[in-house]
Amino acid sequence: MRFGRVIPCGPMTAKLLDGNALARQVRTEVARRVQALADAGRRPGLAVVLVGDHPASAVYVRHKVKDCEEVGIASRLDRLPADTPQTTLLERIAQLNADPAVHGILVQLPLPDQIDEHAVIAAIAPHKDADGFHVSNVGLLATGNPRFRPCTPYGVMKLLELAGTRLDGAEAVVIGRSNIVGKPQALMLLAAGATVTVCHSRTRDLAAHTRRADVLVAAVGRVGLVTADMVKPGATVIDVGMNRDASGRLCGDVDFASVSSVAGAITPVPGGVGPMTRAMLLVNTVEAAERG
Repeated sequence: MRFGRVIPCGPMTAKLLDGNALARQVRTEVARRVQALADAGRRPGLAVVLVGDHPASAVYVRHKVKDCEEVGIASRLDRLPADTPQTTLLERIAQLNADPAVHGILVQLPLPDQIDEHAVIAAIAPHKDADGFHVSNVGLLATGNPRFRPCTPYGVMKLLELAGTRLDGAEAVVIGRSNIVGKPQALMLLAAGATVTVCHSRTRDLAAHTRRADVLVAAVGRVGLVTADMVKPGATVIDVGMNRDASGRLCGDVDFASVSSVAGAITPVPGGVGPMTRAMLLVNTVEAAERG
């Protein structure tokens, strides 16, 4: 099956990296592994905890539960009210940690103001940390022996494989230094042999860095931050941003219309990194079950 496609019409020359198609391939492989575990008497299980009624979070969680059903993973959704005390949430996590039917635990972020996200992440058993955010798993990633990889940067690495981008010796620039995407993305690119630069809000001349990138990953949440004049011709551009423009249309951090005429390969928004983030959550869950 062919996933990258070239759009010949208009000014676009970049190969479009289809995250939806690649995610379907990943889910097919996960379903095969889930069935093998089920045949051996162990069905993988993912528990998702949603606190409050944040609209975007509710949509994400609904998609995640649907994905689990599609591949045969037993999903469990706990919906807690927005005023849930931190102690109550931590007690629920402790119960899930002790439940042998639960192999992966995901607490949907962001959390309400009265809850300390760091304390919640730390409370999840490292071997059930399907998001890969626990400090233990971050440390293992940093030292080159990952147990779980955070889902979004993990999905980006799969998209780079799809693009056929050679990472060994490549110049890679990551825009963004979040614990969820930017920092782990840099670590994964470094492990793959790339020379990595991490840019952020205090970077003095962003374009000077991005113009030399063979691989450019934008993950800051600013509409149209990356424009064509900031991109090296032929570069692979991965857009992690999920924003709304002035008209309410979903868009990324990259000015897709202009950059697609310069880049060698590019991800769309939507339909690029987002589906892969969800797919890699399934991969992490089945890997946790395989470890027993």
